[in-house]
Amino acid sequence: GNKPPAFDLLYWNSDGTRMTRAAHSWYLRNTYVENNLIQPGKITLKDEALDLGRIRQATYAVGAEKDHIVPWDAAWRVTQLFGGEVRFVRASSGHIAGIVNPPGGKGAYWTKEAGDAPATTPEQWLQSATRHEGSWWPDWTAWLSARSGRKSAPPPMGSAKYPPLLDAPGTYVMEK
Repeated sequence: GNKPPAFDLLYWNSDGTRMTRAAHSWYLRNTYVENNLIQPGKITLKDEALDLGRIRQATYAVGAEKDHIVPWDAAWRVTQLFGGEVRFVRASSGHIAGIVNPPGGKGAYWTKEAGDAPATTPEQWLQSATRHEGSWWPDWTAWLSARSGRKSAPPPMGSAKYPPLLDAPGTYVMEK
């Protein structure tokens, strides 16, 4: 009956949605209960009918093996819904840990290379996928790097009207 000791994932989990009740209700109904987002033209936002097949840019998608909210095989469907190249990666662990486990930690992930025959089911994808030890983050970094321009200095922060107060991360992160 005692409250478990806090650790990093519990802090992540306690972050609220910061959405109004009406927006949150609409979001849950349309994307989870009725699954309208996968039906081309079923959802319209700002007079624009949504169609995931119109998304043509390369996409990196991650599903977590033990995710209880978005099961990995449901997340895999993005490979069938988007119109462009999708690199799908299955991470070990659950809903939060599968995503936030950093490089150098425990875990595993599965990938399939772009030249491989396309899978028509998540089970078929997994049977032909390669298991890798560790975090999926280095794979994402390499994928992103191959699609990025050269590195450059970041733009200056602030402006004459809104000058920066302090260097990052600021003092609020030290408050208890």
